[in-house]
Amino acid sequence: MKLSLHFSPCPNDTFIFDALVNHKIDTLDFEFNTLLEDVQTLNEQAIQNIPDICKISYGVLPLIWQNYILLNSGGALGKGAGPLLVASQFFPIEEIHHKKIAIPGENTTAHLLFSYLFPLVKNKVFVPFNLIEEMVLDVSVDAGVIIHENRFTYADRGLIKLRDLGESWDEKTGLPIPLGGIVVRRSLPLNVKMELNKLILDSIHYAYLHHATNLSDFVTTHAQEMDEIVMRKHIELYVNHFSKNVGAEGKKAVEKLMKTYQHLHPEIQQPPMNADNLFIS
Repeated sequence: MKLSLHFSPCPNDTFIFDALVNHKIDTLDFEFNTLLEDVQTLNEQAIQNIPDICKISYGVLPLIWQNYILLNSGGALGKGAGPLLVASQFFPIEEIHHKKIAIPGENTTAHLLFSYLFPLVKNKVFVPFNLIEEMVLDVSVDAGVIIHENRFTYADRGLIKLRDLGESWDEKTGLPIPLGGIVVRRSLPLNVKMELNKLILDSIHYAYLHHATNLSDFVTTHAQEMDEIVMRKHIELYVNHFSKNVGAEGKKAVEKLMKTYQHLHPEIQQPPMNADNLFIS
């Protein structure tokens, strides 16, 4: 069976999918046509119902869940792993409602978390995540929400943290942050979905067994100019036990995020979104 598989070039995704897409494990009768794109592009592709399997931000899930269902493996959840609000100069957080803020994509979890904490901010600029540090540094915006490896580099570039959105989510909910998940077409047979879930889990196990200390070329090549220490920190933060199995706590966190979305968007009529209809059984 040939399936399209889209994920990001970030080290956590390439670490997870390396063995799967490069045939380091037995992929049964599956063949994967892979495409690596930034997170917002992946979200847009899922909205357009393009890939069979896709890494998405949980923030876009309300717009796609009737066409896609989440797998239990391959995702990114955790504590201490959330987006950061940074600026080049300090200002009181109470003034943020009057500021211009750069956001890494309209349908990202980062935007949903930011809106949850600062619902009155209207002056937002949606740009790819890797442009935000520069925009904050050259004062194109007053502040920006950074994700991925930028959380390890912003201080070295002279930026300051105004708020850890993940810590704020943790304080309010006590739950891990649902950052990104792996979705597959609902139209695929259940046995195919279950096999794909196991293959991703097998790929993760292979990565830990063979590349925990020596990162593969697939990871380092796609990370491009990223320092290897940053790559390792990235993987350690975003690939964890939730990546192997989202579990009951992870599903509860996703349900909470979906309720947050519905609270922020009452104009969009949605059936209740819960673990039973969002994840494979």
